[in-house]
Amino acid sequence: MATTGSEFAAYCVELLSPLGTARARRMFGGHGLYVDDLFVGIVAEEQLYLKVDAQTRPGFEAAGCRPFVYSKSDQAVAMSYWSAPEEATESPALMLPWARLAQAAALRARAAKAKPTPRPEQANGSLATKRRRAAS
Repeated sequence: MATTGSEFAAYCVELLSPLGTARARRMFGGHGLYVDDLFVGIVAEEQLYLKVDAQTRPGFEAAGCRPFVYSKSDQAVAMSYWSAPEEATESPALMLPWARLAQAAALRARAAKAKPTPRPEQANGSLATKRRRAAS
């Protein structure tokens, strides 16, 4: 039976629901998937892609999953989202371990973005302070 993109996205929300409050949001011709307002996946062309990082990617690779790739200026761009194993899409219980990996990767990505990186002038005082010191 053929489904619409919205029906498949709704099914993916159901698959992710054991992790928390799951929802889908239309974006870029597909859907973004959130669990407790954390972006954990993408639905594109009737395929579920889950967030991965350096820690979780090897497990997805070993399961035969493929990265989400799109074209930009005639170049293929791979993102940090990989297809879910086909058998995992059969039920929320089978999806749960993979969804947890996506959630963990998304949490690490969020934490990395939240860490402020000091600007050079913050690390050793302001530029004005350095100039005053140099002038004295």
